[in-house]
Amino acid sequence: MGINQEMQVRSARQSPKPEPTKIWNISEPPFAGFLPIDTDGYDQSTRDTAIVIDNGSSTVRAGWSFDKAPRITLPPLMARYRDRKLNRTFAFMGSDVYSDGTARGQAKNVYDPGTNVVNNWDVMEGVLDYCFVKLGIDGEGGGIDRPVVMTEPVANLGYSRKTMSEILFECYSAPSIAYGVDSLFSYRYNGGKTGLVISSSHTSTHLIPVIDSKAMLTHTTRLSWGGFQCAEYLLKLLRLKYPTFPGKFSDPQAEDLVREHCYISQDYQRELDSYLDWEGLEERDHIIQHPYTEQVVAQKSEEELARQAEKRKESGRRLQEQAAKMRLEKLIRREQELEYYKELQQRLTETTKKEAKRLLESDDFDDESQLEKKIRDMEKSIRKARNKDLGDEQEETVEPTFPLLDVPDDQLDEEGLKQKRQQRLMKSNHDARTRAKVEKEREKARIAEEERLDAERRDNDLAGWIGERRAARQALIQKITERERLKADLGNRKSLASQMRMKNIANLASDNPSKKRRRGNDEDTFGADDADWGIYRTIVTGEQSDDDEEEDLGTNLKNIEAQLLKHDPSFTEDSTREAESDWSKSMIHAFKYGPWPYDSESQRQAHQVHLNVERIRVPEVVFQPAIAGLDQAGIVEIAADIITQRISESSRKDDLLKDIFLTGGNTLFQGFEERLRNELRAVLPAEAPLAVRQARDPILDAWKGAARWALEPEAKQAFVSRAEYAEKGGDYLKDHAYGNTGA
Repeated sequence: MGINQEMQVRSARQSPKPEPTKIWNISEPPFAGFLPIDTDGYDQSTRDTAIVIDNGSSTVRAGWSFDKAPRITLPPLMARYRDRKLNRTFAFMGSDVYSDGTARGQAKNVYDPGTNVVNNWDVMEGVLDYCFVKLGIDGEGGGIDRPVVMTEPVANLGYSRKTMSEILFECYSAPSIAYGVDSLFSYRYNGGKTGLVISSSHTSTHLIPVIDSKAMLTHTTRLSWGGFQCAEYLLKLLRLKYPTFPGKFSDPQAEDLVREHCYISQDYQRELDSYLDWEGLEERDHIIQHPYTEQVVAQKSEEELARQAEKRKESGRRLQEQAAKMRLEKLIRREQELEYYKELQQRLTETTKKEAKRLLESDDFDDESQLEKKIRDMEKSIRKARNKDLGDEQEETVEPTFPLLDVPDDQLDEEGLKQKRQQRLMKSNHDARTRAKVEKEREKARIAEEERLDAERRDNDLAGWIGERRAARQALIQKITERERLKADLGNRKSLASQMRMKNIANLASDNPSKKRRRGNDEDTFGADDADWGIYRTIVTGEQSDDDEEEDLGTNLKNIEAQLLKHDPSFTEDSTREAESDWSKSMIHAFKYGPWPYDSESQRQAHQVHLNVERIRVPEVVFQPAIAGLDQAGIVEIAADIITQRISESSRKDDLLKDIFLTGGNTLFQGFEERLRNELRAVLPAEAPLAVRQARDPILDAWKGAARWALEPEAKQAFVSRAEYAEKGGDYLKDHAYGNTGA
């Protein structure tokens, strides 16, 4: 890439992006309002009409077998608490738990988090109560008096089914019960007979080969990843991305984010590599606004602002007048004091020594020299104050004299020797200041000479001078980078630099032990306790030389860059280190805040999260489980293994490939069907037939399929009656094509 192209890329990289056209808000809890009791279905039903319940781990759906869609839809939640003020117990089911703050905190789920195994049977019974009541069921003796068709996951635990049968038969007096696999009901409803069913639901993903409407459960494979794990993984990524985020996302909100913003990438690695590229990032980056409370700042009109400015100006004038008045009063007092001391000096010349000594002691003077010094200092102070008021702060420099230094000590009394020592100290200070001044002038002359020689070299050989400046700039940048890296290493107590520094400090500490060591106990334990690291941090922060050196490096770098900007036409503002560290060139900034500037003082931006890479990373796990640390194969590998290995000898293998069926809410990601088709085509033989299709409604078709199956005459043979339950126990299960008894 040439220089001009590189400059164009840089300028495009720094070009300001327009304000985001859309900001997504967090959805409220899914409270749908009060659901009235529906008695129409019960009135239309007969004793042979089945109640169909899709007992999903994310949503429970219930209705009648003659319905086109479920009448009741609710999450498997229940909350119960007692209000002490009202002395009443309240119970909330399904989405009703979101209508009450206390109930929301007390909500319990039917299932273990992330599984489809019923864990809380009290909640399960409460959910069934809610379904039967809302369906308007009013059987004899409080029973339901209607058959029940209930879906269950693949390879459901026998204990769970047994307990469910016990509840339905003994608590609700159900006349008969039939169980079936939800994904197989969905496949039947969509007209499938032979194919590979891929069901990706809330808690897991199953791949079930089906031949002639009979599931081959011995070849079925489970992948422990579904919608719940996607939401949990997204929350984990957001916590790592924004560790100090002030808000909190609930599980339903995280599931909404996954459904609304995530999609399947057709080429994950290629898209991931370019996802944070500046071009088009404003379209790929989705901003999610979390609720927040903005601090209201009262806006003032221009008249009010002008009035306040005039008030501040007037206040400043008053303060200046008061300060001038105080300075004048202070000056008058000093002049009066100076006049008094001059009169005292005059009186000393006209009186006896004894009286003079008494007058000096009364004003806290030891001798006349102190009085003379006081008069000189006051004259100097008064002269300086007058010059300051007149705007001229230059002082007359008077060369100090030290007469006592030339007088031998034997000619001086004790007081004279004391004054001689003081004059010697004053002369040393004066000489030191003089030398420093001369050194400063010499340094100034040296710098001026270096600048002259540098300008002369620049005029004679501009290209060579620019090369030297660039090399010096690069060396400074390398030093600054190395210092920053060393600082980061010293902040990490496990780094080699930090350990070496601690070792040096420990060695220094051991040279002067605070107490005698016992013989044979010479082991150095400095640094083993965390308090020693506190001492170490104090030592590091107390050293100012490193900070001063770092400041000098930064100043020198700015000076060199200023020279290059002035004399090197190829070195522009975009070439400076400050421009290179601009936020618009930072991938970390693009990852956290997108292609827009970030204001740390803004409450609105502090409560925003940016979804970019997460939009393809979260749903990608079902194809590459290792991304989320899951030690399992992806659905493409599992499907290829089932077709090419487990049933490779079957004559119906090609028939399975002709109907690969997708169902379940986790298959609704944009691009899921296309990605699966492309990857399967890549691993299968070129001549192998392949057809991938999705359920008409991947979410509701399981319930619809169960309802349609319940109307078929063949379904009557799959129900376990109450008498059979009493005779054979809760483990008894009749075989049918869509149940968990297939082989």
